[in-house]
Amino acid sequence: MAQVQGRLQVVATPIGNLGDISTRTRRALEGADGIVAEDTRHTLALLHSLGIARPLISLHTHNETQRVPQLLERLQAGQTLALVSDAGTPLLSDPGYELVSAAAGAGIPVEAIPGPSAITTALACAALPVSRFCFEGFLPARERERRTQLANLAGEERTLVFFEAPHRIAAMLADLAAVFGAERRATVARELTKAHETLYRGTLAELAQRAAEDENVRRGELTVVVQGAPARARSLDEALLRRTVELLVKELPPGRAAAVAAQLTGASRSAAYEIALQHAKTR
Repeated sequence: MAQVQGRLQVVATPIGNLGDISTRTRRALEGADGIVAEDTRHTLALLHSLGIARPLISLHTHNETQRVPQLLERLQAGQTLALVSDAGTPLLSDPGYELVSAAAGAGIPVEAIPGPSAITTALACAALPVSRFCFEGFLPARERERRTQLANLAGEERTLVFFEAPHRIAAMLADLAAVFGAERRATVARELTKAHETLYRGTLAELAQRAAEDENVRRGELTVVVQGAPARARSLDEALLRRTVELLVKELPPGRAAAVAAQLTGASRSAAYEIALQHAKTR
């Protein structure tokens, strides 16, 4: 007798407005043998609102490695499992990669049930170029690490998308303005698709000031879209930048040397920082 083939469904759920749930999503949740959820309490509330009752299995950052073998056994036994995150499309700054990778590696069919995503929703209404973009998720919580990562992204010409926590949004925007330049344009999308959805558009300096002064900016779910660096950065005199950095790193730490070199030459801090690190390794 042939073994029944299980399957893993990666199911997108609403990011706020329940009206965004699709017929296909509802059917996937209703028909699953089990729903693998980032936060079972959150998903239980969603299922109750939809009138659906299915078994829930938790899968989060702290238990994914241990839980995957058990879930793989269920899939190999012929069960259909639906993977969901707290909101939006799973795996995008959410757990689930290890499960999807293991299932695919074991020959289990993996099926996406597409739907809402804060990334694409924010891009659609940001009023910034979106033909090319990259998603960076959450920046580091500590200022030093955050600024280092931003320095590596300062020369990125594609539009950038970030997630950020409400209690860090003011500091994040201030760092963006300091590293990317005060006049770089951006949009802060708050509570997308929800009753208090708000879009704040302006320069990074304007947005940083508003976040510092207006407590409403520091509430709810936040997605930040930042315009990419101007293309002129590519015409930089590479030899001049390298010589400037090499002189500065003799007197300054790599990060500070990169910042000063970028100001002197007009290069991106990320390009200057990469040269500074290369020079530091050879010393």
